[in-house]
Amino acid sequence: MGEQSKDLSLALAATIRHDGSGGVADDLDTLAGAREWVREHADALGVPSRFARFALSDADREAIIQLRQAVRALFAHAVAPAPPSRADAHRLLPLDTALTRVNAAASRVSVTPELVWPASAPPASHLHPAAAPPLDLLLAAIARATIAFLAGPDRELLRACTAPRCVRYFLKGHGRQEFCKPSCSNRARVARHYARHHPT
Repeated sequence: MGEQSKDLSLALAATIRHDGSGGVADDLDTLAGAREWVREHADALGVPSRFARFALSDADREAIIQLRQAVRALFAHAVAPAPPSRADAHRLLPLDTALTRVNAAASRVSVTPELVWPASAPPASHLHPAAAPPLDLLLAAIARATIAFLAGPDRELLRACTAPRCVRYFLKGHGRQEFCKPSCSNRARVARHYARHHPT
């Protein structure tokens, strides 16, 4: 579940992003955007495709946004004492509230572990969620992915990108990586150059 957990957690956090014009975009701001995000991640979420396509309501979208708020607050706590993402640094949930929200979402669906041991491979465990309403499946999958990620070793690699205008969280891939992607690195370099040659 590790890679899927990491990707799902970061994917939800990344629905808050730089809009390319100096502002912040929210991919879940509209029902169409939320449906598109769920559709893109339906396999990892364990959500029936019919729900991803047709049944997501505004109330469901709001529930996803509430969980995202908790995930981003936990990400901010994980990167401390470094600063959190600028997108929501001024309105982060308290840690205990974020923990309660994520844990409550994870408990919406019971899970049964199953040991699988093929003849020519090492044993592996699979988790099978119980039958539940699609929204419960979706929220529980996100919450469990977040728990697995933050309780695992990759948490130590989590960073908030400090490039001008960027609001993403990312995993540091190598020792010298400071930004989430090359375009952010370039933007930061240009900003430093400008600051050196145009002191205030």
